[in-house]
Amino acid sequence: MEGYESLQFSAWLRLPLKVKSCQRDIFIDEVMDLVELTGLKNTMVGLAGATGLSAEQRKRLTIVVELVSSPSIIFMDEPTTALDARAAAIVMRTVRKTVDTGRTIVCTIHQPSIEIFESFHELLLMKRGGQIIYSGSLGRLSSNMIKYFEDIPGVPRIKDGQNPASWMLDVSSHTTEYEIGVDYAEIYRSSSLYRENKLLIEELGKPAPNTEDLHFPPRYWLNFRAQCIACLWKQRCAYWKNPEHNVVRFLNTFVLSIMFGIVFWQTGSTIKQQQDIFNILGLIYGSALFLGFNNCCILQPVVATERIVLCREKAAGTYSTLAYAIAQVAIELPYMLVQVFIFATIVYTMIGFQMTANKFFWFLLYMVLSYMYYTLFGMMTVALTPNIEIASGLSFLIFIFWNIFSGFMIGREMIPVWWRWVYWANPAAWTVYGLMFSQLGDRTEPILVPGQPNQTVREFLEGYLGLEDHYFNLITYLHVVVIAFFAFIFFISLKYLNFQRR
Repeated sequence: MEGYESLQFSAWLRLPLKVKSCQRDIFIDEVMDLVELTGLKNTMVGLAGATGLSAEQRKRLTIVVELVSSPSIIFMDEPTTALDARAAAIVMRTVRKTVDTGRTIVCTIHQPSIEIFESFHELLLMKRGGQIIYSGSLGRLSSNMIKYFEDIPGVPRIKDGQNPASWMLDVSSHTTEYEIGVDYAEIYRSSSLYRENKLLIEELGKPAPNTEDLHFPPRYWLNFRAQCIACLWKQRCAYWKNPEHNVVRFLNTFVLSIMFGIVFWQTGSTIKQQQDIFNILGLIYGSALFLGFNNCCILQPVVATERIVLCREKAAGTYSTLAYAIAQVAIELPYMLVQVFIFATIVYTMIGFQMTANKFFWFLLYMVLSYMYYTLFGMMTVALTPNIEIASGLSFLIFIFWNIFSGFMIGREMIPVWWRWVYWANPAAWTVYGLMFSQLGDRTEPILVPGQPNQTVREFLEGYLGLEDHYFNLITYLHVVVIAFFAFIFFISLKYLNFQRR
């Protein structure tokens, strides 16, 4: 997504319903100008360290994403980490401008320069164990903090030109505390600064006369339907502006369709012997397994990247996990339908299946169902595992089982009884079953079977491959069940499994 679209999405979900869209746009423009990102509003955010915005620009965008929710207080955890001096100065200038708008920023900082340290008003310093040893204003050129510590007997005085932050960390270290024989936490609790802070807390803790109690809004500003629409809009922007992903999936579908059509040219037009049925079975097998699994593998990196964003936005209370899951699944549908239409129109005509509306409908239906469960299978494995490598390995392992027991390498009737349950638990086998029976199950022309009397196509399907009429409806229902199951596991995994670690 572009930087401006990221802010639109955040403002849409995190501002009250009474704020109109035109007001949101004006507010977004104002905060982008505040953090000096106006010139980058149409720039793609990209991947961290690879494409799009630089590290410093991404940090500023992260700040402005929170600003569009109009918070009164913002917490930042080491905003200058991993930045060079120039980038850190730009980020802190953004923080400084944000404070000037009347907002409070509570910020942890790591090894700040003199310029960055001087931009803070107040300092809360704790020693190991969480005990406070200083809490108060820094003063001009950190004079208040310096005076406080220098008034403690035995504390070394600051040198001319020394960074007050570095000096403060040195003199407040456990080693220095031991050498001069003091307890900074005890000194602070006995100081006038501590008593002033206690009085200030008591004063601010008393509500003013005639004021109402604080009222906090519900967890989400928008209702569930509006969350789904917003998440779907975001996914549409992300998918549409990811041409590499779209081109690869459509190009693969087109090339494989042409290849299948050429290799199996007019295979389905005339069936005279057993080998003709095996040729069609090979086409169906390739269509049901390899095209779907190819789609699954292409999709997994995209879902893995989106999951990282989900963890941050879910923690910020932007939207519910179910709204995100519905949007993630729904955005795949139009792309998937286009892929199926490309494949079906090319392959169905080139291989010479009977051109009837009924049979073409069944071919489309089973291809759509196949793409749907492979898509959800890829999403589910990403949601269940901590990284894309494990997800790819798990999905490939399961794919091997689907491949072996799909009914192509060994027919259902020839699978050992104790392994036959894998066939009935195998979505790929259901697709092969459905496609084969819907296209050939009603054909009664005789075929030549070596070593056996001539049989009709239907009799061969039932006797040799185990494709029987009374299981056809069950196979269709099982597709719907496994799609719902994969979608449910995808949602549950996103909601309760969090593999992000700091």
